[in-house]
Amino acid sequence: MQQSSADTSVTPVCDHLKKIGQWNPLWDDFFNLDPAWTEKFMAMGTTPMSSGVLDAKTWELIAIAVDASCTHLYGPGVRRHIRKALELGATPQEITAVLQAVSVIGIHTMSLAAPILIEESARHQASTT
Repeated sequence: MQQSSADTSVTPVCDHLKKIGQWNPLWDDFFNLDPAWTEKFMAMGTTPMSSGVLDAKTWELIAIAVDASCTHLYGPGVRRHIRKALELGATPQEITAVLQAVSVIGIHTMSLAAPILIEESARHQASTT
């Protein structure tokens, strides 16, 4: 991506993510609109990984959970992070455990909707009798 001559933004984090294949092409539009903001956002988002507090395999397992969650559902990221986790020694069983753990996020749909269904069904039943 070429930046205009008026744009003096330096984007080493974004450039690195692109170089190592960790750049999501869906980020291109907001990068093009504001490279400086995108750089700050990516720097913030990659700090947990780059800080060294978590080992690389653990980071990839977390990234799988984030990308596979029902609030995100980003298939290319799930694939990329599973591939990397396997390369780093994760087992299919560990990855399955992560997917099983994150799947409970979707239970909120039932936690919210089931009581409403019961209430509305009772209300409907009462109004038809």
